[in-house]
Amino acid sequence: MTNVSISNQFKFWIAAEFISIDCGSTSNYTDPSTGLGWSSDMDIMKHGKLVQVENPNGKFLMQYRTRRDFPSDNKKYCYNLSTKERRRYLVRATFQYGSPENEAAYPKFQLYLDATEWATVTIQDASRIYVYEMIIRAPSDSIDVCICCAITGSPFISTLELRPLNLSMYATDFEDNFFLNVAARVNFGALSRDVVRYPDDPYDRIWESDLDKRQNFLVGVAPGTKRIKTSKDIDIRTREYPPVKVMQTAVVGTEGELSYRLNLEGFPANARAYAYFAEIEDLAPNETRKFRLREPYIPDYSNAVVNIAENANGSCTLYEPSYMNVTLDFVLSFSFSKTNDSTEGPLLNAIEISKYQQIAPKTDRRDVTALNALRYMSAESVWENVGGQNVKGTIPPEFNHMEGLTELWLDSNSLTGPLPDMSNLINLKIVHLENNELSGPLPSYLGRLPNLQELYIQNNSFTGEIPPALLDRKITFNYEGNPGLHNEAQRKMRFKLILGISVGVLAVVLVLFVGGLILLRNLRRKVSRQKSDENGHSLQPSSKPSTRGGLLLDEGVAYYIPLPELEEATNNFTKKIGKGSFGSVYYGKMKDGKEIAVKTMGDSSSHLNKQFVTEVALLSRIHHRNLVPLIGYCEEAHQRILVYEYMHNGTLRDHIHGTVNQKRLDWLARLQIAEDAAKGLEYLHTGCSPSIIHRDVKTSNILLDINMRAKVSDFGLSRQAEEDLTHISSVARGTVGYLDPEYYASQQFTEKSDVYSFGVVLLELISGKKPVSVEDFGPELNIVHWVNLSATFIHTLKTFVLNQSTKAELFVLLQARSLVRKGDVISIVDPFLVGNVKIESIWRIAEVAIQCVEQHGYSRPKMQEIILAIQDAMKIEKGDESNSKLASGSSSRGLSSRKTLLASFLEIESPDLSNGCLVPSAR
Repeated sequence: MTNVSISNQFKFWIAAEFISIDCGSTSNYTDPSTGLGWSSDMDIMKHGKLVQVENPNGKFLMQYRTRRDFPSDNKKYCYNLSTKERRRYLVRATFQYGSPENEAAYPKFQLYLDATEWATVTIQDASRIYVYEMIIRAPSDSIDVCICCAITGSPFISTLELRPLNLSMYATDFEDNFFLNVAARVNFGALSRDVVRYPDDPYDRIWESDLDKRQNFLVGVAPGTKRIKTSKDIDIRTREYPPVKVMQTAVVGTEGELSYRLNLEGFPANARAYAYFAEIEDLAPNETRKFRLREPYIPDYSNAVVNIAENANGSCTLYEPSYMNVTLDFVLSFSFSKTNDSTEGPLLNAIEISKYQQIAPKTDRRDVTALNALRYMSAESVWENVGGQNVKGTIPPEFNHMEGLTELWLDSNSLTGPLPDMSNLINLKIVHLENNELSGPLPSYLGRLPNLQELYIQNNSFTGEIPPALLDRKITFNYEGNPGLHNEAQRKMRFKLILGISVGVLAVVLVLFVGGLILLRNLRRKVSRQKSDENGHSLQPSSKPSTRGGLLLDEGVAYYIPLPELEEATNNFTKKIGKGSFGSVYYGKMKDGKEIAVKTMGDSSSHLNKQFVTEVALLSRIHHRNLVPLIGYCEEAHQRILVYEYMHNGTLRDHIHGTVNQKRLDWLARLQIAEDAAKGLEYLHTGCSPSIIHRDVKTSNILLDINMRAKVSDFGLSRQAEEDLTHISSVARGTVGYLDPEYYASQQFTEKSDVYSFGVVLLELISGKKPVSVEDFGPELNIVHWVNLSATFIHTLKTFVLNQSTKAELFVLLQARSLVRKGDVISIVDPFLVGNVKIESIWRIAEVAIQCVEQHGYSRPKMQEIILAIQDAMKIEKGDESNSKLASGSSSRGLSSRKTLLASFLEIESPDLSNGCLVPSAR
């Protein structure tokens, strides 16, 4: 090895230890562009399916021709990579989706390294290769890289790479507790947009070009910035050994200033930052290059003068000052300025920034014993999730030592014998033991596990009585398919029920018998009177029509209320409280004091009669706390009437767009209402069989009870989704401003049609504006167009943010374009909310709302995803402690809680570094 380069022999020696896995490939091969060998994952991953990748841009690298897709569930699918304990490695996972946009919603899922949450992988561009790198000191002889927990779409992976590092490269004082999550590695003055990696970098780090035109990658370049290069060798014998090719290019601030701005995914956070300086210009003896770090201001470093020739001990020699522990924001603005006694402007060859990622608790050695026992029983080696692995034998008793275990997945194997003692697993939340051959009684300790939420043991051979504590607690417990297992309390209840039914039947028989005798006696009297009537007079049956005639008498699905009772309750329908597509709505009060809303059909046409039948048939069978309950119906004398529970606080529309005197809703109340309504719709979509599409979701169909809890109403346009599959109507239904644009083309409603309408509701909650308003948007636009197109929203957002945020935070928000859509981020805020709401909470709802109103249904989220987003926003607004922790230590410049909430909104993790593991120095 020479002073200026690393020999080919050394490169070969390093590369021989590389692990390169092409996920989804069916064969091994050598990449001709790098000479590196790539291995198929066929022998090490049995889960998921192979998918041929279609690359819209046609830029095919060999390792991106396939990918491996995994099921959309909550299981972890892990690759196990061999390591040498305490050696440092670069671990890299890459993802290229590459499928046509109309195939499905783009995937979003979690990436883990061992038990440490690495990143949330969010695919937004099908052709882009998303790269995630982690620098670690191996905690044992192997590590696991795991894919799990789909938020949208199916999790997948394209490649997985392990690159050993040399000696003390990337050593930190905190590596016992933190990995280094690579956030940026930039080659300044690059000759092209191509990355620099192996063989130019023998450790195969990826150095991105500063010419990359990716959105918000490098902006804010100072005037006078010049690109320079050299063909001379650079002495790179420093701690990190960056590649010579990267150091042979640089940028220079010819006007005395060198500045850039870039986004750092996963920040604010504590970071390790490196700057690389090598003097590659031939300076005259009287020329000097001295400069300081001006922004961000870090006292330990900003006061020091960088003199490359002096610090590097000569030209063409590398100098790499390290910033081992600094707190950086999501948007990093950095600049170097020349000193007054310097003749030349500042110079920069490269930078490298990594976030400190706190390592999740390590597995105890006794845990390893238990897992190894399962591995020995199994045909393959896995970690943490051994569901469906054809594991045989009994469950190892060593599991009782795994006190940190929160989930246990052993379903669909061939496990036998009784359950061992696992009473020490006090953190256990979810247990899957279904579809095995387990036997014996259920241990009583199961009912005492304090955090147990879900227990699945169906299709085994358990016997005996179910511990009463399991039945008394509110946990999800499935024990079907265990013939020998019985519920003693249920058995006693069944006996009481049978006894009660028997007594009831006897009582009914007795009543019928006595009634028959009375009827027979009356009949005899009637016959006797008829015979004795000298004038031939006899009683005739009444010709008055039945008050219970109509279409629904045989349905048996709702409580029938006679028309006279409703006339009395409503004072002959005098107090009108609303009007909808079905007809007018009147206030009423029954004799028992129950307040009701009486909906009358205004038209007796066959179409509306069918609506009436549909509404009664649906609503009387549906019961959910967030759906307005149907009390009864009336169908007589050409009247079609539905009777609902009266909702004291009117409609959501009243509170958003009502009169000046109407009580305005604060943001938390709006979120609560949105969550209630979303849960009601989610029940219609997933809790009913077949599923039900509302088809007219709008603020006037979201009613508020006496406690201001929301319930969805008006199923006049609802039809079971199964029927909609074959029905095409020529009549446009729904409400203007809320109607799914796809409906106009297909004339069919889907669940995603309700999602679109609900997205409009969310936009109303944010902005306080109506969906269609000539005054607000003009005659050509509605609220969705306005959100997507109008530049006035940027001004609205700026005004709002500046009232409560710093300019830096405003820039953060305006730069987060990819979180909402490909265009500029546009948000609207009801003036009533300004100053009384956390901006991060607004942004969380704005993001999901704009996803809801995407043009195509496949790009919209499901109602369950919307509920989770609303719950996230509520946590942010309430200031949940779990969302407000940031690296603090002794920093006098600690980040505000609102920045922490912003990090939460951006779905990035800011570790709690206040436990003494990492204490930032004063910055």
